[in-house]
Amino acid sequence: MSTNTAQWTPKLLTSSAAPQRLIDDRGHAIYGHFDGPVTELGVKHFGYFNEMDKPASSWAKHFDYKQFQFISIVTPHYVIGVALADIRYVGSAFCYLYDIEQNQLIEVNWLKPLGLGYQTSESPMQGVGKIKSAKGSIEFVIEQGVWQLKLNTLGIEANLHLQPEPLSLPMAMCNPTGYSGWTYTQKHNALKVSGSLVINHEPQPLQRAAAGYDFSAGYMRRETSWRWASINSLTKDGSSIGLNLAAGVNETGCHENVFWCNGERHLLGAVHFDFIRQISDMEPAKSWRIYSENGQVDLRFTPKDCRKEKLNLWLLKSNFRQYLGYFDGVITDNFGQKHQLQKVLGLTEDHFARW
Repeated sequence: MSTNTAQWTPKLLTSSAAPQRLIDDRGHAIYGHFDGPVTELGVKHFGYFNEMDKPASSWAKHFDYKQFQFISIVTPHYVIGVALADIRYVGSAFCYLYDIEQNQLIEVNWLKPLGLGYQTSESPMQGVGKIKSAKGSIEFVIEQGVWQLKLNTLGIEANLHLQPEPLSLPMAMCNPTGYSGWTYTQKHNALKVSGSLVINHEPQPLQRAAAGYDFSAGYMRRETSWRWASINSLTKDGSSIGLNLAAGVNETGCHENVFWCNGERHLLGAVHFDFIRQISDMEPAKSWRIYSENGQVDLRFTPKDCRKEKLNLWLLKSNFRQYLGYFDGVITDNFGQKHQLQKVLGLTEDHFARW
């Protein structure tokens, strides 16, 4: 892929030791990249102030906190996406199943009010997030930082463990958000998958499966948006490739952009997302270009299918599009080695939220 960007010079971006608790004794969030998950968020210790530097009300401290969890599973035949969000006055969840060969997507959604019938994990190191109804059930289990997914919906019966390569580090970071908030984000891609996966009564082999997760929480903007790209892939020679790129939400100080190769984590700099949003539902989605100004990331994404949702409610607005498709291009890791991507299956997302 040709590019007018400058030549990138290798530079290692470093992280610090993960704090035991994200909110320190002064009531301040600890910012930066960490070398692993924090054990405790410590939300109750956070000193939250309004725009006029006055202590926020207990009502605001409770309802301004948001949290969501997401898992993506990629097998040779299917892609599964599962999400659970708590925005205090409502809980939402979705699960979709994408048939790669047939290019067909089916989905199910949950929406529950005021903490009834759902929960999210209070810690990125240990806890349970779940939702259940007649539509089926989702359960995220985190034990000592290792994720497990239990799923029963859409003809999917799953009990899966997501295991990183030995010594592989997640991307874990905290940034200032808005005027007085913060966002903690933890993601880990290209994880091995073990356990049991049955789709439409047919057991699925997991030797070529890869997965990634997302744990995000904090005092995010009331009105926010983001662009996102993700890859969980195994190459023909057995290597693993993971990618997480984003713009928005974590917009101050550092970025959640990272590339994993065989479990080795490479923190990346800022990226641009170039795509056309305003197209009708009858038109095919156009390709995206995702790139960094220094040339370290130069990718083209071609959408094949899309999960979309538009909500325009009293307290809640959401314009959500998550695309499934293929990446082509080049990523240069922190040692200067170029990695060529050719028709690598992955996800992108364009999301506006008022919550």
